[in-house]
Amino acid sequence: MSERRSPTIRRRRLGAELRRLRDGAGITIDAVAEQLECSASKVSRIETGHTSATPRDVRDMLRIYGVVGADSEELVQIAREARQKGWWHPYGAVLVGAYVGLEAAAGAIRSYEQQVVPGLLVTEEYASAMIQAARPELTADQVQQRVRVRMGRQSLLTQDDPVDLWAVLDEAVLRRPVGGDAVMRGQLRRLVEVAELPNVTLQVLPFEVGAHAGMDGPFTILRFPDSMDPDVVYAENATGGLFLEKSDELQKYNSIFDQIQAAARRPEESIAHIAELAEEPLWKWRPRGSPRT
Repeated sequence: MSERRSPTIRRRRLGAELRRLRDGAGITIDAVAEQLECSASKVSRIETGHTSATPRDVRDMLRIYGVVGADSEELVQIAREARQKGWWHPYGAVLVGAYVGLEAAAGAIRSYEQQVVPGLLVTEEYASAMIQAARPELTADQVQQRVRVRMGRQSLLTQDDPVDLWAVLDEAVLRRPVGGDAVMRGQLRRLVEVAELPNVTLQVLPFEVGAHAGMDGPFTILRFPDSMDPDVVYAENATGGLFLEKSDELQKYNSIFDQIQAAARRPEESIAHIAELAEEPLWKWRPRGSPRT
């Protein structure tokens, strides 16, 4: 198992292997559930990686499939590792733990954002202002907890084996002064700094391109170092998000990313534009409350 693989990816790999073994044995999910005296939905969720399997569950399933000895013990050990808790576990109430677990294991991330700076690139001040505006019912402590999670995730960009991040930002992300002038200027300067990392590429999708392939909404494509771990698309929304893993879905989103990447400004032009906005932001051109022309 790769050192960077998180408990989430271990659970996902284990489920795929159990499904492969069940199919190979010609046994239905209902038959497995009957022998384990559990629901078919539990077996299905184990196979899809949405539920942790106990070592005993795995050993019993493997016995049904006729897998014993060293092969069985290896998978049982993976089940033990999959039940370990990632660093994000204490923050389970404030984030999508499955996403952070997959993000922690990814070798490459491709992201398109329409409204806000991606979590891996935010400053503390920007993150705080954004969360307060989107979730006004949260207490100050709850906001700060969410900010800490975002900042903790950013170590993925600078660790010994950093993730390769390619982000395309709609120009609206740069034009909206989240947190006010000083906070937004600081955020833009942060983008310029992070773009100097060899594993980070930023592009800006300008307004003048008009309609484009990504207009259905923001998304993130997570790619993993091991070819046995298929890509995942995460489409975020106000109530959480949706994980997409089917081959046609992955193909569709990879095509969308390629199209918006081709339509966006080149990376060097994008960074120059962001740096210009940090010095002379466009939101300063029209004073608050002045009439539109």
